[in-house]
Amino acid sequence: MKKVLILGAKGMLGQELVNVFSKNNYEVAAWDREELDIINEAKTKEKIILLKPEVILNAVAYNAVDKCEENDAEFELAKKINGKAPGYLAKIAKEIGAIFVHYSSDYVFGAQMPNIPEPAGCTGSCGSCGLHAGFEPEIGYTEDDKPAPVNKYGESKLLGEMEVKKYGEKFYIIRLSKLFGKPGTTEGAKRSFFDMMLEVGKKALKSGEPIKAVDEETSCFTYAPDLAKKTREIIESKKEFGIYHITNGESCTWFDAVEELYMQAGLEKVKVEPISGDEFPRPAKRPYFSVLLNKKLNPLRSYKDALSEYLIESGIIK
Repeated sequence: MKKVLILGAKGMLGQELVNVFSKNNYEVAAWDREELDIINEAKTKEKIILLKPEVILNAVAYNAVDKCEENDAEFELAKKINGKAPGYLAKIAKEIGAIFVHYSSDYVFGAQMPNIPEPAGCTGSCGSCGLHAGFEPEIGYTEDDKPAPVNKYGESKLLGEMEVKKYGEKFYIIRLSKLFGKPGTTEGAKRSFFDMMLEVGKKALKSGEPIKAVDEETSCFTYAPDLAKKTREIIESKKEFGIYHITNGESCTWFDAVEELYMQAGLEKVKVEPISGDEFPRPAKRPYFSVLLNKKLNPLRSYKDALSEYLIESGIIK
């Protein structure tokens, strides 16, 4: 029976990792901030070496994107949690021979648009060869594309990837995007976009006031239970170590996602107005486009199907 250490066990992703691994013949040690402050490198090393896990899953993350942008102290904290800590966790895992899994973000991209693929056989030397007829390129960032973040949060996540590569050996870096699922139970845990917009929609239904949603920032959603199951699958199938993208299918803007949410949740009468990102100013710049392409794994289901499951399990729809 493999011993698995899950860090950030009370967070949105961490609790799903605990659920998935606890049901599959693993000995699970579930630690949150009460058990371990990963900023303290010496204590972290001491406690993990004493436990001797065979797999370490790091679901700890700093995710206050705007605070990180406007406050230097918060940015330093982000670099410690998202950047430096993954590096020495990877080093500790290497020392004890453990597999290390670290979760990163689509926000490591965005400063440059991804390449637009051409159909097979295209030489780029003519405009009427017929190869482009009916061709719909899959546009997004692959696992091998060079990261280029547009904000400080993205920089902190990229630092984490670099540190894991530098100090790790048997590691998986998993990039995800727009995580949603059951809220974590740790103090200060963030709710997902869907949970927040459900609350906004219910208020708007009573008031009759329209709400506004940004019809930009195209990306994908990742459902926490699906991500947890895929993480186990990667480990158990002994996939090659390296970087993986795990998101649910069907990219969309925030506006698209709100419309889908309200349609499923019976809030179709709420009027949703599309706006540009400029009309909703935030301290941190967001990627205009940050779709992650999965080129290494079997694809996950559509985020719409995952959202339906979440709403049913939350008792919002029957």
